[in-house]
Amino acid sequence: MTREVVAGAVFGGGRLLLAQRARPAHLAGLWELPGGKVEPGETRSAALGRELVEELGIEVRVGSVIGDPVPLADDLVLIALAAELLGGEPTAGEHLAVRWVDADQLRVMAAEGTLVPADRTWLPDLIALLTG
Repeated sequence: MTREVVAGAVFGGGRLLLAQRARPAHLAGLWELPGGKVEPGETRSAALGRELVEELGIEVRVGSVIGDPVPLADDLVLIALAAELLGGEPTAGEHLAVRWVDADQLRVMAAEGTLVPADRTWLPDLIALLTG
């Protein structure tokens, strides 16, 4: 059975929130859309809201799906959801750091390979959302 992992494209002030991974070793130091696994009986929106409170201390309004799902190892599929920051100041709990980026910074990170590979799939969609 395939399990879902949600990635939150959190937007605020014309920028996108990214979190720097601490683990696993092959992804440590790379930047990603924050999120986590959808638990049994939980909706994607509820899972993303819960994960962002737990990991970053922020509250969001979850919107629509971005792009196509990305297959991951171990029968997991990654789904990106747009989200709007409602409250809280993002803090790196389980991550090494957090940062807000604009479209140009996101393009550079993708080109340099500092954005996790799975999230690069949605680069055109994320750029479009950032630039309106």
